Amino acid sequence: MQGSQLVSRVGAVLRRVSSSASDGATTADVAAATGLPRSTAQRVLAALAEEGFVDRDARRGRWFLGPELFLLGSVAAERYDVTSIARDVLRTLADRSGESAFFSARRGEETVCLAGEEGSFPLRSHVLHEGIRLPLGVASAGLAILALLPPDDATAYARRRGADLAAAYGEQHDTAALLRRVASTRRRGYAVNPGMLVPGSWGVGAVVFDRAGSAAWALSLTGVESRFDGDRTARLGALLLEAAHTLSQRIARR
Repeated sequence: MQGSQLVSRVGAVLRRVSSSASDGATTADVAAATGLPRSTAQRVLAALAEEGFVDRDARRGRWFLGPELFLLGSVAAERYDVTSIARDVLRTLADRSGESAFFSARRGEETVCLAGEEGSFPLRSHVLHEGIRLPLGVASAGLAILALLPPDDATAYARRRGADLAAAYGEQHDTAALLRRVASTRRRGYAVNPGMLVPGSWGVGAVVFDRAGSAAWALSLTGVESRFDGDRTARLGALLLEAAHTLSQRIARR
């Protein structure tokens, strides 16, 4: 690998490791996610470890993000991180709803979960966790963001990615189904995921805008299906829209 291809592969390796922030990723996980031969993935990981970008738990054979990324991230946070001003909004959402609340950021054609706050209800959905990456349109946060992109961009994404999403997550994510959900999300103002990612696990999401008015982040609530009947889902959607508006205003004033 040379030049831009090498940079792209290293980025893919780091993203795969970051998506398993709590449990770590095996070399086989990284190879499968990046399309690299296992031996190549091992060499890339070893080279990144020498620079401190990843760290290996030798006993468990798993890779984690390393201390050098923490230092770089601390510097970058001064420019990009808005998680600190979202924390109390997440706590309020979790307290008022009883469900688990999450804050996710758009990164290209994916969302990355940045922070979460557990609700008081004892039964929880465990689909989302900090660091997980999902394609736009799959979970409620990504669907909310996708629906608030310029219409031509959202349509182009659904047509380009629909077949891949259907293969990875089921037919309910094909192009036609995704475009229908985008349209209904625009009408409601918030997204609803009725257990399509994991059966029995529902989610509701609303967009948080950046200073330019672009759909850059999303707030979401997740829980078990029995907690998301029609009336309550609408109330949770309204609660999310209120919280997303509050956070968007904070970011605009920052």
